[in-house]
Amino acid sequence: MVCFTGTVWTAAAHAVAAVIGSGVLAVPWSVAQMGWLFGPLALFTFAVVTYYTARMLADCYRTPDPVHGSRNYTYSDAVRACLGTRYVYICGIIQYILLWGTMVGYVITAATSMASIKRTNCFHQKEPNADCKAKVSGNLFMLIYGGVEILLSQFPSLEKITILSVVAATMSFGYSFIALYLCIEKFASHHDLKASNLTGVDVGKNDISQSTKVWQSFQALGNIAFAYTFANILIEIQDTLKSPPAENKTMKRATLYGIGVTTAFYLSIGVMGYMAFGNDAPGNVLTGFHEPFWLVDLANFAVIIHLSGSFQVFAQPIFTVYEKWIASRWPPTSFFLHVYTIKLPFPRPCLFQFTLCKLLLRTLFIILTTTIAMMLPFFNAVLGFLGAISFWPLTVYFPVTMHLSHSKVKRRSREWMMLQSLSMVSLLVSAIATVGSIIDIVHRLEHTKLFSAKL
Repeated sequence: MVCFTGTVWTAAAHAVAAVIGSGVLAVPWSVAQMGWLFGPLALFTFAVVTYYTARMLADCYRTPDPVHGSRNYTYSDAVRACLGTRYVYICGIIQYILLWGTMVGYVITAATSMASIKRTNCFHQKEPNADCKAKVSGNLFMLIYGGVEILLSQFPSLEKITILSVVAATMSFGYSFIALYLCIEKFASHHDLKASNLTGVDVGKNDISQSTKVWQSFQALGNIAFAYTFANILIEIQDTLKSPPAENKTMKRATLYGIGVTTAFYLSIGVMGYMAFGNDAPGNVLTGFHEPFWLVDLANFAVIIHLSGSFQVFAQPIFTVYEKWIASRWPPTSFFLHVYTIKLPFPRPCLFQFTLCKLLLRTLFIILTTTIAMMLPFFNAVLGFLGAISFWPLTVYFPVTMHLSHSKVKRRSREWMMLQSLSMVSLLVSAIATVGSIIDIVHRLEHTKLFSAKL
């Protein structure tokens, strides 16, 4: 018998931990692209939409009745119960593309933090000079990070890396609060409001054309959407809740608290980052600081630790799916089943166990992921693209469509028209954010040689 012990507070904590991640580092840059008028408005709007659709998704945890129906343990289970098997395949493809794309983004982000540590220490040891300001190659850092993930990937399953998830969540809060503190300290030290433009970066300055400003503003929408990624794990969080009260009621309260706290935090760091840097806000806010060097290094180190654990959280579901598929296609052999054991020379007895299937295929998968990251080392553009392609289908379309089916909303009724309008507007936002991110990636590729990443 499964014991469900989660409460509104544990669910809210899971929601905050899930939403606040590496996306927070791009929030000041996103606000700078859109300015005082549209930046905070975009953050607030995405929060409202995410909360509204999350409420609908919470009602789909049990079907056909939201209180007494059968449980749906995952997002895909809810889609299957409400919409049918065909939609499960579409949803699964989108989810796994997002999982893999996020892993690529994590490689880039971790390498950026490693480069930032190197640059910050250079400033501290040699005083600010041109050599320290120069961008450094990120290939070595990406290879180091990829090597670490190859080792971590040999854990048997997601259940075996719980400690990594706990540490990762702790680190995400740590570097987020450090980033906020550094922004406040920087603004307080110069006593000058650098951000004074209602519409963001000025056309004509720093070679910013009107078209570039428009595309970067669209890309900023994708970055904000990525920062609010939450829907694809809501059902899994809801599955931890005890009842009574009904899980959907508890989850709705937890979502309100979780997204409310997250939005307040995003607005704080977005506004303070814009006030501190103005239109020159860096794509990754932590790369804009060099002193106090120990605190900046600590924040960047926390980013690396967080992403090391989170990478595996995203990778293990992919490993599980393709390993089960491969095993179903070929008869059982020692390649899949034989477990090799190596005794590691640690003070306490420690055994490293693996199969050839996991050792080879997981290693090749991470090598491929790292290679793609080395080809596309663009922090904001990649995050914007991931947020853009996932926002409409996972955060809006599926929750809305499931609600319409689950609640038997009549076609062309007022509620039906309003929800369809929300879905269409969200599709438009996702589309323009995707185009903006792709244009930025193409533009950067025109001025960057493959495998010559500069961070």
